[in-house]
Amino acid sequence: MTALAADRARYDRATAHLDAPLAIVDLDAFDANADDLVRRAAGKPVRVASKSVRCRALLERVLTRDGFRGIMSFTLAESLWLARSGFDDVLLAYPSADRAGFGELAADPKLAAAVTVMVDDPAQLDLIEAARDGGREAVRVCLELDTSLQLFGGRMRVGARRSPLRSPAQLAELARSVARRPGFRLVGIMAYEGHIAGVGDAVAGRPLRSRAIRLMQAAARRELAERRAAVVRAVRSVVPDLEFVNGGGTGSVQQTAAEDAVTEIAAGSGLYLPRLFDNYTSFTGRPAALFAQPVVRRPGVGVVTVLGGGYPASGAAGPDRLPVPYLPEGLAYDPQEGPGEVQTPLLGSPADDLLIGDKVWFRHAKAGELCERFEVLHLIAGDEVTATVPTYRGEGRTFL
Repeated sequence: MTALAADRARYDRATAHLDAPLAIVDLDAFDANADDLVRRAAGKPVRVASKSVRCRALLERVLTRDGFRGIMSFTLAESLWLARSGFDDVLLAYPSADRAGFGELAADPKLAAAVTVMVDDPAQLDLIEAARDGGREAVRVCLELDTSLQLFGGRMRVGARRSPLRSPAQLAELARSVARRPGFRLVGIMAYEGHIAGVGDAVAGRPLRSRAIRLMQAAARRELAERRAAVVRAVRSVVPDLEFVNGGGTGSVQQTAAEDAVTEIAAGSGLYLPRLFDNYTSFTGRPAALFAQPVVRRPGVGVVTVLGGGYPASGAAGPDRLPVPYLPEGLAYDPQEGPGEVQTPLLGSPADDLLIGDKVWFRHAKAGELCERFEVLHLIAGDEVTATVPTYRGEGRTFL
């Protein structure tokens, strides 16, 4: 029996009493992936990206492990909810226009001490100030550095369009703006190099493209390391007591951790290891989060139909945004239909061994987005479900 076949047998035994559709997290794989992130971070703390987990119980689990510290959140409402739930170090990774949320933040000492908000424009500070509604607590602020690689005088850009702040002078100027304003406290800098951390460099069947990606990423790492160090020096000349400089992501942990200017690493997807993280030469992990759909039809030889399964991931539309049939090995989508909203035909010889009611296991393209489809996660250790815990959705929280 292959390792994958053994995993399928474990998952089927563990969930034999449960009807699909359902979602699981293999705790052995989850914990092994957590250990690997810590190893690659080489002594620098890992801040967990909550959007890649979206389950409070699993956030709590990973934050009890040595090497992890703090949460990186994705909306202000989520940040406040997590802080009220007892998480005391929450960095909001994106600017917000949630005026009501900023009013709550500025009025509550506990929330103001726990949550740090992201800015890259003085207009965002104006919005926060106008939303205070009498709240007098100092708002903790982090500045975001644009990490994109710009070539040919800026005519070519590689990387996400995020912050408008690129140069040390630009960040230092905004740091001075924060420092001059009563009621704000600059505590950190964040720089997420998504074109390095979130792009696989070993694309199956595309050796030339893979080499081009590796060359681009090597150039981007060199340019960003130099610029990030200069930015940190410039901002520290304004605010010497910065608490943190955050960088990285699952795909770049060890490279980002090697930069002296960076004090902590952000990562989250590496805990679940969705399919988009299969194509990396820098690390390997174990798929930990899966979902199962039941076989409901057997239309003919070499084909079965499962219920639902059409759960595409965010990003530019393409085949890489689709979940993949994982277990049993050897199943594939019908190219005429793909994964459907209410039914999904699957082709391949393993279909002939599947019976009505059997489970087919899938991997989502991204990590936490899976949790928007399920109210609970069944946590598996060995071949037993040891706990069933709510996702954000299961707690009635859908923040985006």
